[in-house]
Amino acid sequence: MEKKQSIFRKFPRTFWVANTVELLERWSWYGLFMVLAIYLTASKDTGALGFTQAQKGSLMGVISAMVYFLPVFTGAIADRIGYKKSLLIAFSMYFTGFLLMGNMTSYASVYLSFAIVGLGAAIFKPIISATIAKTTTEETSSIGFGIFYMMVNIGAFVGPIVASKLREHHWIYVFYVSAAVILVNILLVLFFYKEPQREEVKGSLRESIIQILKNLWDVITDWKFLLFLIIIIGFWTMYLQLFFTLPVFLEQWVDTHILYDALHSVSPLLAEKIGTSEGTIAPEMITNLDALFIILFQIGISSLVMHYKPLNAMISGIIVAGIGIGLMFMFNNPFFVLLAILIFALGEMASSPKITEYIGRIAPADKKGLYMGMSFLPLAGGNLLAGYLSGDVYTRISDKFHFLELEFAKHHWAVPEITKTFTKNDFLALGASKLNLSPQELTGYLWNTYHPDSIWYLFTSIGLITVIGLFVYDRFILRTK
Repeated sequence: MEKKQSIFRKFPRTFWVANTVELLERWSWYGLFMVLAIYLTASKDTGALGFTQAQKGSLMGVISAMVYFLPVFTGAIADRIGYKKSLLIAFSMYFTGFLLMGNMTSYASVYLSFAIVGLGAAIFKPIISATIAKTTTEETSSIGFGIFYMMVNIGAFVGPIVASKLREHHWIYVFYVSAAVILVNILLVLFFYKEPQREEVKGSLRESIIQILKNLWDVITDWKFLLFLIIIIGFWTMYLQLFFTLPVFLEQWVDTHILYDALHSVSPLLAEKIGTSEGTIAPEMITNLDALFIILFQIGISSLVMHYKPLNAMISGIIVAGIGIGLMFMFNNPFFVLLAILIFALGEMASSPKITEYIGRIAPADKKGLYMGMSFLPLAGGNLLAGYLSGDVYTRISDKFHFLELEFAKHHWAVPEITKTFTKNDFLALGASKLNLSPQELTGYLWNTYHPDSIWYLFTSIGLITVIGLFVYDRFILRTK
């Protein structure tokens, strides 16, 4: 115990400030991001925006890809102007973007507002990781990054819970609270964050950008490494459906009343705390179980796979995650969804950390830093592809409103235009009335007629193709045994 305490005392104040800042930033980001797909697409009479799935996919996919691509450049700028100043710029963008998003209704204005948030995130990401690296030593780095990872998951877990309860009252509160949390971060950085020691950057910013482009070219021209990055895009594309597609799928197709009733029979108080005033469980409360499972089981899973080769752990984990993602969309029973998220989380915990480790092993000895720095590029590609799949592709395969339009066309009924006065919910009510069905019966009829669950084939296939790609890559490209 004394040894552990002595290690904790070796962390400087800025280390703890950075971890607190990370927790709050993840709270604000995931507090919005976990409910964003629903906010963008749900009916306007609920306070949401009523955009199409394609609009949602484009907005979430492009901006999220920007968050993971731009740090290639924003990190170099932070090295030049200072971490503290960069953090204040980043959080000012977050704060402004959140407030704008909550008060905008047109697609272009919401897109631009979220782009401001995304640019702030792109500035923030490389700085906070660098701060942790610079405030830890060889002795303290392992436990230091462990603490950092724990803060990431705590923030990612708490944020959606708070946002879920807030949106029951009004969607604007989600944005205001995210902005308020960021305001706390601004104060923390302003008064308590001390600039860590940095090497003086030589040359102009233009020269730094040119060097970054050269580094990118080095990665692109190393076709073996580029091929690995392309393969891993598949994993992230599959993984990101947890945020891009599952909340909407749950909202459209899964009746969570039975889940609420089952929980209520065990603990009425817990059911009321977790559930909604309508006696349901909000989609974000269900998807947020992934973060809870990581908090509970990550150490155990990491211990279990630590002795496995990175490739074997990745392949096993992606297979398990692929099974989980398939089960999420295969049934409209919420109990199956809970089981699916647990299975998915176990696969995610086994595979995701091993990706970085594998890159470290295959990178040339003299370019490990460069190659590790490019390890987030597949996340950028994964977000772009995930956005497309959750937009246009989801519309054709699984979107409830698209199926109702097909049903109207089948009966030669005029499809009404969705407007501010005639919402998506009005369309559902009209469809139920014309078909002489209750809202629940309409959902069941569309499910059985158009089979929206078939999208699981697509998402699981992406995982399977990724696994095959990794095996072929390791065995025949790298020729490892």
